[in-house]
Amino acid sequence: MAASTVSPASLIHPSRIPNRWVQLIAGIVAMMAIANLQYAWTIFTKPIQAHLHVTLVAVQWTFTLFVALETWLVPFEGFLVDVIGPRLMLGAGAIMIGLGWIGSGRAETINALYFWYGVGGIGAGVVYGGAIGNALKWFPDYRGLCVGLTAGAFGIGTATTIAPIAAMLKTDGYQHTFIVWGIIQGFVVLLASLFLARPPVGWTPPNWKEKEAKIRAKVNTSTVSMTPLQMLRQPSFYVIYVMMTMLAFGGLVVTAQLNPMASSYHVDNVVVAFGMTALVLAITVDRILNGLTRPFWGWVSDHVGRENAIFVAFILEAAAVFALLQLINRPVWFVALSGLCFFAWGNIFSLFPAITGDLYGNKWATTNYGIVYTAKGVAAGFAGPGAAWLFAKTGSWTKVFWAMIVCDVVAAFMALLWLKPLAHRTVEESESRLRVPSPPKADGARTAA
Repeated sequence: MAASTVSPASLIHPSRIPNRWVQLIAGIVAMMAIANLQYAWTIFTKPIQAHLHVTLVAVQWTFTLFVALETWLVPFEGFLVDVIGPRLMLGAGAIMIGLGWIGSGRAETINALYFWYGVGGIGAGVVYGGAIGNALKWFPDYRGLCVGLTAGAFGIGTATTIAPIAAMLKTDGYQHTFIVWGIIQGFVVLLASLFLARPPVGWTPPNWKEKEAKIRAKVNTSTVSMTPLQMLRQPSFYVIYVMMTMLAFGGLVVTAQLNPMASSYHVDNVVVAFGMTALVLAITVDRILNGLTRPFWGWVSDHVGRENAIFVAFILEAAAVFALLQLINRPVWFVALSGLCFFAWGNIFSLFPAITGDLYGNKWATTNYGIVYTAKGVAAGFAGPGAAWLFAKTGSWTKVFWAMIVCDVVAAFMALLWLKPLAHRTVEESESRLRVPSPPKADGARTAA
């Protein structure tokens, strides 16, 4: 009888659940291993274009398809993670990640490339959503910081491998590089997945009551867990979604188009430092700062509030993009300012999952953030082929840069003037209307109406 009321998560004996900090490290390792699928893509575009004899727009549809599958399936994948746990799901994701790059290395047509890179996108979405969701559940006391560390690993992972990947690409070709690194990345994720498990039912971190009071004084945080349908009824969700789409656009443009941009402004093959060209050094610096920004701004948001952090970060992002537009043809400034763009941008992948967990609770955190995360897929359509089309139409990246600036400034003020009061109201209403009623007393006495 008792077993029928116990969820599958509580069937895992506590002694078999790794320490939450060990799980955090495992999630970080898994995220680092999948980073190349997105952030190393830009160095493959020109070799692929030359080998398959297709246009840049056609090649960049691969990136758009990858991001779409990485993001749009995360709500369903997140639901499975919430129901059966992260270990099995991330194991399956590891296999798809390996197959995605191995298949891409063997693809001889653009359609075959779309298919195999799409398989990799599905696997990356499983790993990304599962690792972020696990951090949200295990660390309500350090949510911004720990989600930032996990998301930061996705941002910084390419920095540790971009040099050997670029070197192998030059000596052995992009196809061999895809195959070798597909095997490496799939194996690493599979190993990391063995250390992950959900928190037991009813688990809270040590000294949670004291910590919770301090957190609620700084951050709009609800004690009620909403289902995905309940979240979708909240006006705050739609403001968050629109902001996430606008802010994801700018960073994805630079992610997908950095190589073509560098080529357009003739800085891609200029050696600037450490024997590296401006492009390779920029990618390395960008990935490091893209990783560091996520725990940094997550930590900041734990102390000043999510909305205030978003406002400051994206005013800085708008300024960085404007400066890059003025100085992009100078190799050193190209490296420095593209790095600043990533430092001000990458935090959306710590701040938005954190605010989703804050407002809509822990129980369905992986599914709920998976829905929010699909905004990245919406943005990818504009950032990949959309930006490439606008460049082809105008012969310049100027209008693309200005679109990025406008999105940053508008979203920054939305966070401060619209989302902040709306989030406060969401917390108040959720705690007054959505809290589960207390069970009847043991003596059967009726509760007053």
